[in-house]
Amino acid sequence: MVQVLSISGTIFALIALGWLLVRRGVFNTSALDVLGAYVVTCALPALIFRAVSSRPVGETFDAAYLLVLLLTSLGLFGGGYWLLRRAFGCSPTAATFGAMGMSCANSGFVGYPMLGLALPDLAEHALALNMSFENLVMIPLVLALAEAEKARAGGSGTAIAPLIARRLATSPVILALFAGLAVAALRLPLPQVVTGPVNIVANSSAAVSLVVIGGGLAALTLRDLGALAWTITAAKLLVMPALAYALLAALAALGLTPQPAALGPALLVMTALPAMSIYPVLARRYGEVTTPAAVLLLQTLVSFVTLTALLALLGLPQTPAGG
Repeated sequence: MVQVLSISGTIFALIALGWLLVRRGVFNTSALDVLGAYVVTCALPALIFRAVSSRPVGETFDAAYLLVLLLTSLGLFGGGYWLLRRAFGCSPTAATFGAMGMSCANSGFVGYPMLGLALPDLAEHALALNMSFENLVMIPLVLALAEAEKARAGGSGTAIAPLIARRLATSPVILALFAGLAVAALRLPLPQVVTGPVNIVANSSAAVSLVVIGGGLAALTLRDLGALAWTITAAKLLVMPALAYALLAALAALGLTPQPAALGPALLVMTALPAMSIYPVLARRYGEVTTPAAVLLLQTLVSFVTLTALLALLGLPQTPAGG
């Protein structure tokens, strides 16, 4: 249990550091924007490139892992959308972003640092799988639904296909993914002048991303909590990993498991994370301001307990933290 707490404690200590730096005025919003942009445009793409280019192409896309992630995410997104529309009377746009808060995990800013301590040998592999799926499937789905509703409501919604195509074509994560795949497929040896800077930038991701998460939370408030926020939080932190576990067990009974086997626990950790940090940012663009921000703060606070419990249940780390 001490090892488990050392992992979750390390992660949330860095988040708390970011919160404290902003609350004390050491960092302001502009500084956080710069740090966040560095992580998204430099550090995470470097991680993705290193993870993908350093292994055979066939190992990058694990069928069982991606199938469970696909069914879990889309199943929870669809079920969450229906629940929010029926039980809470949410508008289509509010339901879209509520469902996003239930099904889109913060794999880059929180998941990778956590797996870097719990399952260091698989952290980059799991990150590449999750971020590929999130950027190619989940974010385009959310944008498509939000823009379609904006157009339907007469709000001059942007043409959906060009919007998504432009986002994918200019995404540093997607560009890094395909660059890494090209290097792996062609088996190109990379010189030290390339791998050295990539490694340095990639290794900076964990600490900076956690400080950014904490700093972003400093401006949020729990005033807007209610049944809706708690429902979205419970779905994300409890239902999503439970559904992933059930699907992993069902596929294992059919003889289909992630390879290596430890990718299974890595997937469970990834599905149990708080919602991705751009969740309230995207929601704000479509007029959903208070609930997504409150949900992200609530999920981050509650996840200290739920993630610690999950790590203990999974018996992670299997080696001493940091070792």
